[in-house]
Amino acid sequence: QVQLVESGGGLVQAGGSLRLSCAASGRTFIVYAMGWFRQAPGKEREFVAAISSSASTTFYADSVKGRFTISREKAKNTVYLQMNSLKPEDTAVYYCTLRAGARAVVAALEYDYWGQGTQVTVSS
Repeated sequence: QVQLVESGGGLVQAGGSLRLSCAASGRTFIVYAMGWFRQAPGKEREFVAAISSSASTTFYADSVKGRFTISREKAKNTVYLQMNSLKPEDTAVYYCTLRAGARAVVAALEYDYWGQGTQVTVSS
C-alpha cells in the first residue's frame, strides 16, 4: 500500500499564495506519476494539475493555468503545488494522487492512490 500525506493548506486572503506538499510512503514504485485534484462544497471533484514520472510533462486545469505550478522531488517521493494569485473560487479540499505509471493523466479514475486531503480557504 501507498500512503499519501498532504500538508500546507490553510486560510489565505485573495491574491495570496500557498504551497501544498504531498509525501508518499509505503510501497514504492520506480515509475509513477502524481497529481492534484480538488473538491469544493457541493461540487464534484475536479482535476487541478498532474506531473509525469520524469517531470518532463505537466498538465493544468484551465482555471489554474498561469497561477499554479506542480513540481516534484523524486528522491523525497514528494510532489508540490505552488498556488499564487489565489481566488475565493480556489477554496476547496485539495487531494494528492499517485498512479503507477509514467504518464501524467487528468482522469481521476486512472489514479491508484489518494491522500486524505488538505483544506484551502481563500477569503475575499
